[in-house]
Amino acid sequence: MILKPEALDRNERYKLMIGSILPRPIAWVSSIDTQGNLNLAPFSYFTAVCPSPMTLVFCPGVHPDGRKKDTWLNIEQVAEFVVNITNEDTAEQMNLSATILPRGQSEFQWAGVTPAASETIGVPRVAEAPVAFECKLRQIVTLSEDPGGGAAIFGEVQCIHIRDDLYQGGYVDLAGLRPIGRLAGSGYTRVTDLFQMERVAPPAEGQS
Repeated sequence: MILKPEALDRNERYKLMIGSILPRPIAWVSSIDTQGNLNLAPFSYFTAVCPSPMTLVFCPGVHPDGRKKDTWLNIEQVAEFVVNITNEDTAEQMNLSATILPRGQSEFQWAGVTPAASETIGVPRVAEAPVAFECKLRQIVTLSEDPGGGAAIFGEVQCIHIRDDLYQGGYVDLAGLRPIGRLAGSGYTRVTDLFQMERVAPPAEGQS
């Protein structure tokens, strides 16, 4: 089967992407507007960019009515944010924070999580999150502000909070972290069924 994006409507394109690009990690992003109102929202269009400088990217979208997501608007106003990492312990609170509330109403309170002061920026992190990356805005790349459009927001990490028991000898304890991933629809996955493959060395010169 061959599909062309222009032959699919916006909803069909969306469903195809979230049904095939998975599992997706979740950026649980806290932000603030110029009036001091806190916002907290999950984004599964999220990944690491590079370690030097340590940079993350997440991609907020545009609501069907053409409004930008509150997180996007906040970061345009206050150029910093925290990428909190959710896990099995915080999954229900993360899901609650996805509720679309009136602008200015805090998802921290709605989801029942605790804002904790950051070290290097004014935006609080989620105290219950096992890992949190304090970020300053590096760049916003806007692809489209039309419904179904979105932007890539790049943040340079200034400080990292990680639970003491999770970081030993330079490695993160996967079993202790208990991360979750986003699937399509209402689906999520746990990281419990693992396998390993070692990198294969390239053939010696003169061999194919």
